[in-house]
Amino acid sequence: MTTTPTTVPIPTTTPIVHKEGPTTSASSTPIPEAQGTPTIPSVAPSDPSSSTSPDFPSLEKTLIERYGNAKPTKWGENVPGVQTHLTTKEQVIALTFDACGGKEGSGYDEKLIDYLIKENIPATLFINARWITANKDIFAKLAANPLFEIENHGTEHRPLSVNGRLAYGIAGTKSVNDVIHEVKDNADQIEKLTGRRPLFFRSGTAYYDDIAAGVVHDLGFQLAGYNVLGDAGATYNTEQVYKALLKARSGSIVLAHMNHPEKDTAEGIMKAIPELKKEGYRFVLLASYTLN
Repeated sequence: MTTTPTTVPIPTTTPIVHKEGPTTSASSTPIPEAQGTPTIPSVAPSDPSSSTSPDFPSLEKTLIERYGNAKPTKWGENVPGVQTHLTTKEQVIALTFDACGGKEGSGYDEKLIDYLIKENIPATLFINARWITANKDIFAKLAANPLFEIENHGTEHRPLSVNGRLAYGIAGTKSVNDVIHEVKDNADQIEKLTGRRPLFFRSGTAYYDDIAAGVVHDLGFQLAGYNVLGDAGATYNTEQVYKALLKARSGSIVLAHMNHPEKDTAEGIMKAIPELKKEGYRFVLLASYTLN
């Protein structure tokens, strides 16, 4: 007897909304940028996706039952549910920097971060659990600086899959349960260390299948994509980073890296930002605007 594989559209249910986070509706009015240093929203620890919540085991069971037999039909960086732009017509750009950890790099681009601090430029930092372990003191300082918004780059830096699919030679998560813990465990750690639960998730390699994307959605997190590839995994030289950033437009989300100080990301960013400022662009945190 044969059965037809189950497919699950994204989103499948109303998401679990973080109480103080931004809405996911594209019709919502963006939160205006605060004058001076940005304020980062916090999340109540009663969030059902938190390990501190007594509701989590029930949520985990529900998600495994809902998605356990579903078969993915889409794979990539822009599956349904991945948000790649700020919803705004303002001349604003969101700079996002990944810190991958492990063999993908546990370094710290101090030149880049010091430049952002000196120039008072907000940035959203997607931090992997392995990077936190290798850089505990640095992480604490970054989390304490209101210029930076700390978000979730996963527990083991894996592509988000329900069947172990690879991206760039990195094996993805292998099941719905793996997806849940790749997202949740690092969110728990960040919440414990900072007092703020992340609002956004970006997987290792930024690849997802559509079933995994649905799981993240139902855990209550937004999937943060990008529309400007800033440094191609910290492989671009200075001029390539510079030219990539100059392609940014109103509402762009830039993806670059802060874990490879030996590469040219910092130099390219430092060259591009003055030019973007001359064109009238400002820099904002992801949480300051609705994404689409």
